[in-house]
Amino acid sequence: MIDTTLGQQPKAALGIGSLIGETCSIYARYFLPITIVAFVFGAIGLAISIPIVGFDSAIGIKQPQVADLGILIVSYSSTVVKIAIGSFATALLLQLAYDAKLGRPIQFGRYFGPALSAIVPLVILSLVQSISFTIGLVFLIVPGLWIYAVFSVMDPAVVIERAGFRGLHRSASLTKNYRWLLVGLFALMLILIFSLDFAATFLAKIIVPAAGMATGLILIAALNALGKGFAIVLITLIYARLREIKEGVSVHQITSVFD
Repeated sequence: MIDTTLGQQPKAALGIGSLIGETCSIYARYFLPITIVAFVFGAIGLAISIPIVGFDSAIGIKQPQVADLGILIVSYSSTVVKIAIGSFATALLLQLAYDAKLGRPIQFGRYFGPALSAIVPLVILSLVQSISFTIGLVFLIVPGLWIYAVFSVMDPAVVIERAGFRGLHRSASLTKNYRWLLVGLFALMLILIFSLDFAATFLAKIIVPAAGMATGLILIAALNALGKGFAIVLITLIYARLREIKEGVSVHQITSVFD
């Protein structure tokens, strides 16, 4: 579908249906490695947080109880560490998704260098992104989703382009003119993720008293991994499509930075 606006070039179609279809295809074909990476790093993040803030706070059932400044600092430090672990997993999965799209073999050893080099800007920008998204949700859901759409391809911009701290600006530039389409797409994606999170939390409250905390941690990490893996593949493909539309860059050219 072509959308024309006075004084602008026709806007090429993003291809939402194709993006979802290809995401499902890649996710199905590489389900095991994608899920294992998301699960392992998710479980590590939870394992670090639980001893510090408690099980209920770590999985989001309640806010951590802060008794003094020292505990507050430790609590937020654990959050930063958890985000760092999640960002590293995201950087690995982004590269995996591109190799999957091109039909190339999965080579985790090749992914670690770019992931490590991107970790600092990823963590800092992820914090900014999360705070902005949360503020948007506080006012109304739609502003939150709009903010999420604006900054949605920040991760691949930092990892693939090595945009560093310009990642948010780069994402805003790429998503311009396509944000309302992305809002609708991400609304569906977030419903999926929140449903899995809710199911994990609900089941954990039932299972933990009977089977122990370790079982609950595994269950939550496994369910969260399903949503995280799917979301990262989708965002990877969105980023590739936006660069193709706006800059005429093919996915082969995008991934050549790792060769």
